[in-house]
Amino acid sequence: MAKRRRRGKQKIVIVGVSVLMTVSLLVGVYFAISFYFSSHFFFRAKINGWRVGGMSLAEAEEKVGEGVEDYLLTVYDRDGEKHHVYGGDIECSYVPDGSVEKLLDSQEPVQWLGAIFSPRESQVPITMEYKEELISKAVKDMDCFQEENITDPESARIELGDDGYYVEPEILGNRMEFENVLAKVKQAVSAGETSVQLTDEDYVSPEYTSESDEIVKTMERIEKYENAVINYQIKDYEETLDKEQIRDFLTVEGFKVSLKEDKITDYVQMLASKYNTYADVRKFHTSSGDDVEIGGGDYGWIVDKPGEAEQLKADLKAGKPVNREPVYSQRAYVEGKDDIGNTYVEIDYTKQHMWYYEDGELVVESDVVTGNINRNNGSPDGVFKIVYKDSPAVLKGEDYESDVTYFMPFAYNVGIHDASWRGGRFGGDIYKSGGSHGCINAPLEVAQKIYENIEVGTPVIAFYREEVELTAENAKISNAFSYKDPEAREEGQ
Repeated sequence: MAKRRRRGKQKIVIVGVSVLMTVSLLVGVYFAISFYFSSHFFFRAKINGWRVGGMSLAEAEEKVGEGVEDYLLTVYDRDGEKHHVYGGDIECSYVPDGSVEKLLDSQEPVQWLGAIFSPRESQVPITMEYKEELISKAVKDMDCFQEENITDPESARIELGDDGYYVEPEILGNRMEFENVLAKVKQAVSAGETSVQLTDEDYVSPEYTSESDEIVKTMERIEKYENAVINYQIKDYEETLDKEQIRDFLTVEGFKVSLKEDKITDYVQMLASKYNTYADVRKFHTSSGDDVEIGGGDYGWIVDKPGEAEQLKADLKAGKPVNREPVYSQRAYVEGKDDIGNTYVEIDYTKQHMWYYEDGELVVESDVVTGNINRNNGSPDGVFKIVYKDSPAVLKGEDYESDVTYFMPFAYNVGIHDASWRGGRFGGDIYKSGGSHGCINAPLEVAQKIYENIEVGTPVIAFYREEVELTAENAKISNAFSYKDPEAREEGQ
């Protein structure tokens, strides 16, 4: 019995020792394998799609670098077109950057068994080096840098069309900044990237675009000028300086907008030619019922050309619509096409008769005595205006001095006044032999009636029904309709 028990114990010991040795052997093998994976990648490991299981760092880096010679970088321009840089053309080669080594270092060797069932797949950048002179040439050789394929940019500009000024948009073109593109390609190649996207910063830009301050502000200045539409307030007429006309006044050079002085001068001259009535020949319906044509004199509207030009420029620069009269240097008594109106003095030198109307109603009429035409003192004819009124007055000439109660001059020193020395005799042919020095002699009560009612500026229409020649100084100075220069007349003879 003792022997059997002894043999049983021996068997148990032997078995125990055997199991212990097996376990120790397995543990040793496991750790031996773990030690191996401290310098090798786990089985079934992949980097960038390459199988690197069981490979050392050097072997794995060599594997990862395979295919570099087939490297292709696609360059996308801003229009989406493709351009290429080939690895073979720039002699690129893989240069490990430590990424593979980091992957290896990040392994826990003792976890190698689990990695068999959960394989690890990783990505690392394919950093490369290249020949500097070759990559520059490769970029230059891309079709986007060939002159026949390049369109230069053009700046936006301001143009004048049928409908006014407008902005002709810029042309972006496709000329690239070589250094910018080269830098991006180098960076992409170094990082092993397979594509790179170019943006606006990689292109030569137009100097000015439609949104450039210079363009925008210039258009604003043009529009401001064009907004200064001027509606001239001239009775019986419509006269407007509109946008189209204003454009003709503008000079746009680059981003400078200025006014054309000559065009403004021309426009103001047009206003004067159209609306000046000073000394115009007018058709006048007489109190006798017929029509006469009479011009000369100093009555009528006169546009102040320098003043209007300055006001026009000020209005344009202000840039706002304006309703105003032209600037006048002389105004007529009445506005409108008929600037004589229905309040006036009419003197018919041939009939030696005078009428005074107020608002179309006859206030007074009378025979008169006018200038002695046979002594070269014929009264000035034309359309005049009452210059002032004086009561009493002393009339002086080279060889006379006369006291009068009422004096109303209208043509230089010629005027309407009473003439007590006439003894009540007026009209007829008196003026031909015993006429005045040029003034209109009227009965006292007639002169008084006119004086008490008439206003300064009231039109005076004085005319002959026959052709006469006036050569006196007062006729010259007052711009008489029938004035003839004596010297010119003698030369004509």
